[in-house]
Amino acid sequence: MDRPKIDALLPLQSGHQFVVYGDSCSGVPGGPHEATHARVNAVVAQLDPPPEFIIFPGDEIIGLVPDERSLRQQWQHWFDQEMAWLDRSNTPIYHATGNHTTYDVMSERVFADVMRHLPRNGPTGQRGLAYFVRRDDLLLIFIHTLWSSMGGEGHIETDWLEQTLHHHADARWKLVIGHHPAFPVNGYVGPYQRTIGSEYVAGFWQILRDNHVLAYLCSHILAFDVQCHEGVLQITSAGAGTAHRMPEDIEYLHAVQMAIDDDGLRYQVLDDQGTQRETLIWPPPRAYQSIDLPRGQVCRLPWQGDDTPGFVRLEMNGTAQRAGLGARQTLFAATDQRTGDMPLWIGLVGATMQLTVVLKPIAGRSPHYWLGPLVDEHQPFELDLLLHRGMGPGGILWRSPTSPNWSSLTGSSAWGLERLSWPTSCTVGVTCTVDDAPFLGPSLNVALSSGPSASG
Repeated sequence: MDRPKIDALLPLQSGHQFVVYGDSCSGVPGGPHEATHARVNAVVAQLDPPPEFIIFPGDEIIGLVPDERSLRQQWQHWFDQEMAWLDRSNTPIYHATGNHTTYDVMSERVFADVMRHLPRNGPTGQRGLAYFVRRDDLLLIFIHTLWSSMGGEGHIETDWLEQTLHHHADARWKLVIGHHPAFPVNGYVGPYQRTIGSEYVAGFWQILRDNHVLAYLCSHILAFDVQCHEGVLQITSAGAGTAHRMPEDIEYLHAVQMAIDDDGLRYQVLDDQGTQRETLIWPPPRAYQSIDLPRGQVCRLPWQGDDTPGFVRLEMNGTAQRAGLGARQTLFAATDQRTGDMPLWIGLVGATMQLTVVLKPIAGRSPHYWLGPLVDEHQPFELDLLLHRGMGPGGILWRSPTSPNWSSLTGSSAWGLERLSWPTSCTVGVTCTVDDAPFLGPSLNVALSSGPSASG
């Protein structure tokens, strides 16, 4: 029986629509991930219209075998059996290297051979491993995040990346694709094993930022995750079939269907049943008119019942003063007046007065923390905070006049504001108990605005 079609997101004007999914770790007949990978493939096959192309950021097969013959057999099964449903002449699939597929010199050689249909325009020593694709006004650059000549997993060469971006500066949209995230996902910290090596991240991300790259697409961590750093998105999709290590109450098998046009990027995350689980419009739609929140008073938030916003923006400015040894100082607190619970607190913490956001969506459970920039004592500060329900743990973002692009705060949680039931009241400069964690600086101004969710 034919499965129902799934409406694909389409560009509103000229643009592109495509699918990103990775980490199936299959390739073995009757293997542990063959059936799960098939379920996700079936969802991609339901998209109407079909994607223009597919990006697969690595780990198609389980790999990690010492002999070349077994490795080639896995690739053959994956292409000839598991992906036989895909008409690659109409919907090309572009691949990035991964830790299951290019784990030593032999496997790098095999990858370059089985991917010989892909461009051979990468840097010296990485032909067939790194490459770029120019599709009219869209530039796709695939980097090799585990080059054996530099040390293997987590090691990358960036000179060619920068040169390619400079050469294609006229591209309207630029995407960079690699296997390893640059920034930790769901609290999984570990240079080389879980992310790109720490000595590469700052320089790598500066190249993306300075060359106006829209997003870095990656996989590796079995999750769906989106963050923003200095205006560049990091989108992690590793749900194409490897389910055995995926936390069931948080993550799920999935594919991401995306559309880009002059207004930015939109996506829908579809689980292995074809259900839309997460959506995003980036940059966020325009917020509603802002309201000034008076300091030291309980204020009613401008929404009622289930009509809660997709995102909330807080524009804060003032002058701070350190509290003793570094006691907390409240900038903004959202409070449930019925219970006295404070599920959201934003303030300055410690002797360094670090911007800190605390989420406690469930009473009686430990809170989770997100950390931002430091605020100087006796110096005016100006912070713009975005609280976005559609971005999971990456949806708590900040910017300032000196750092004008949005960046996600640092956290170790696997969830974010989607778990928060917005209370009806808030305070500025104090908590609901007034004398707990007051802001000590001589001035503080907070303006609040809100906007719809991606589907709004």
